[in-house]
Amino acid sequence: MRVPEVRLVGPDGEQVGVVKVENALRLAREANLDLVEVAPQARPPVAKLMDYGKYKYEAAQKARNARRNQANSQLKEIRFRLKIDDHDFETKKGHVVRFLNGGDKVKVMIMFRGREQSRPEMGVRLLQRLADDVSELATVESMPRQDGRNMTMVLAPTKKKQQTKSDQRRNREAAKGRKPNRQQLKDERKARRAAEAEARSDED
Repeated sequence: MRVPEVRLVGPDGEQVGVVKVENALRLAREANLDLVEVAPQARPPVAKLMDYGKYKYEAAQKARNARRNQANSQLKEIRFRLKIDDHDFETKKGHVVRFLNGGDKVKVMIMFRGREQSRPEMGVRLLQRLADDVSELATVESMPRQDGRNMTMVLAPTKKKQQTKSDQRRNREAAKGRKPNRQQLKDERKARRAAEAEARSDED
C-alpha cells in the first residue's frame, strides 16, 4: 500500500479507526491475517484484517452457487393458424403448457392468410381462449397485438424458472424415495421365502 494511513476494519467487522499502514501491517502479522484494501477510493482507503485465501474461496463458492441457481428464462414461440381444428389446438396448447411448466415465457403467434387479415377479432378470440385455458399456469404479459399478417400475444409463467427447477428436483427425489432400492427388494424376497418355509413346516 502506498498510502500513509488507512481506516482499519477488524476481522469481525469492528471499526478500529484510522491507523498508520505500518501499525495495520503489524496487527495483521500478530493476528496471522492479511491486510486487504477493500475500498481504495475512500479517503483514507479502507483496509480489513482477514484470511485472504478463505475470503477468495468463499467468494468463488458464492459465485458458483449463484450460477447454479441462476435460471435463464427463454422466450419460446409457437404458431397457430386462424382456422385451427380442436385437435390441433389441443396439441399446440400442450406445447404451451410444457413450456410454461418449464418456467419459460411463450410468444403465441397467429398467421393470417389472405382475407383473414380483415377478421382480427377472430384472432383475439382464439388467443383469449388459449389464455383462459392456461390461466392457472400463466398471465398475459403482452395482450394480443396485430402486426401486418401476424397477431402475437406473450404469456408469462406464474412460477419462476428457478422455483420450477426446485419443484422438479423435489419431485424426482420424492419419486426416488418411494421406489425401493435393490437391498430392500432382496430383504422383502428373503422375508417372503422365510414366511413360505414356515407355513410349509406348519403344514407338515
